[in-house]
Amino acid sequence: MTYDLLLAGGEPFDVAVTGGMISAVGPGLPRDARVVVDVTGRLVTPGLIDLHTHVGPGYWGIDPDPIGWRTGVTTWVDAGSTGAYTFDLLRRTFREVRVPVLLNISAVGLTGRTGESRDLTNCDVPLAIDTVQQHRSLIRGLKVRVDRETVGDNGVEPLRHGLAVGEACGVPVMVHIGTTPPALDEVLDLLRPGDIMTHCASGLASPLGPAVRAAVDRGVLLDLGHGSGAFAFDVLERQLDLGLAPHTVSTDLHCRSLPGPVFDLPTTMAKLLAAGMPLPDVLDKVTAAPARALGLPGGTLTVGAPADLAVFDVRTEDHEVVDSHLQVRTAPVRLVNVATYVGGRLLPPAWPQDPPPWVTLTPAQHEALARRRRRLRDLLDEPLVDATGLAEQFPRNP
Repeated sequence: MTYDLLLAGGEPFDVAVTGGMISAVGPGLPRDARVVVDVTGRLVTPGLIDLHTHVGPGYWGIDPDPIGWRTGVTTWVDAGSTGAYTFDLLRRTFREVRVPVLLNISAVGLTGRTGESRDLTNCDVPLAIDTVQQHRSLIRGLKVRVDRETVGDNGVEPLRHGLAVGEACGVPVMVHIGTTPPALDEVLDLLRPGDIMTHCASGLASPLGPAVRAAVDRGVLLDLGHGSGAFAFDVLERQLDLGLAPHTVSTDLHCRSLPGPVFDLPTTMAKLLAAGMPLPDVLDKVTAAPARALGLPGGTLTVGAPADLAVFDVRTEDHEVVDSHLQVRTAPVRLVNVATYVGGRLLPPAWPQDPPPWVTLTPAQHEALARRRRRLRDLLDEPLVDATGLAEQFPRNP
């Protein structure tokens, strides 16, 4: 048969695509394809799945398309940007990448910076159940932020509301942890097998006690959820010593973390490598593991799976990486994306948006953004080719 696309010569094997699905894998596949791309010496992976991002409307949201095409992330799980009142705004947004949703238990979602669950009437269980059931293919779980600012005097009650929705709809609940009260142990003790604790290496929450071990032992999943202030190298390193590695690695990428310290998912992956995790383990935590956690398609290079694919240069070079608290470590490998496909279609380049005006940037970040704009202008101001690179499209008569 003639394939639509063939990625040839990469590791671990050739990948062929037909009709937006993976149709064959293996070494030395026939070069019978409409498009053959030579990826010799490069790593071919399933499209990366970022389990915790914010690409919906509101305070935190970013546009994923200008980031996905250059990072290999094909699935962006929006973790609670919208609730029942605001979900339709996200649903009507068309994107190049895939955006499954964790519905915020607060119906107002993240229209503001915080505080969405201080009024428990926003945590409307019947309304959330109806919203999930009406959009089962898109909504894959619930998101509840539980920290002092978000819940106010309500303690773990918003979480109890979210768990009631999860139980009624048969979907997991992702809980954000941070500053107390409520106490972390009180939060963890409520979680069920398959529920997800994000920000698992938070330097603010420091989840290192016996309640974390007990939660993991009964099937609660740990998600990294880096974010602006939720990842500390020293906490992660202690967890690795205790056998509490994260099940999934996500960015919590949003308008405040995108300019740093997160930057993107490949950079976040490098931070796990810097902490001593092997590359195959890290790759599993951004592909197969998040797919299993939410029952998502993709995350695998098997025949019949969606042809969501990423191609990387794997460069063995030491480089510094930084956590949310400016602790620095050295990563031994840099993953540089060279192509990203969704459903077998190469994602087109897109220019990233600048941070919104409410995001405070350092002078260095401002200058870096200005420098990037200048470089793009310089690149596009130069003609694409000179006369030797052209053909006469409409020849004159002799």
